Amino acid sequence: MSWRPTSISISDGSAVYAWLEVAGVEFGFHMLDEKNNPRGGSPVPYWAVDDVDAVRQHLLDAGCAHHRGPLVVGDGTGRKIAQLTDPFGNVIGIDGF
Repeated sequence: MSWRPTSISISDGSAVYAWLEVAGVEFGFHMLDEKNNPRGGSPVPYWAVDDVDAVRQHLLDAGCAHHRGPLVVGDGTGRKIAQLTDPFGNVIGIDGF
């Protein structure tokens, strides 16, 4: 496995995420957002899931707390994201339908 990115997408600043693909694994990061992900907060890693609502409920039942969303991304596909805070205070994201 190599930690060198196989692709990097550079944005003009209008994108919501920055994406990095390493060894077939895609990492997505939110841009700085002073209201929802302020400076000094944790980076928000996202996991791709098939059913955002079901996985969100599973994580809530397992001890996570609501942080943000679910939100419809608005790309016309019905894709949604949600953020939760795990029991250790880390913000995690889920991305899917």
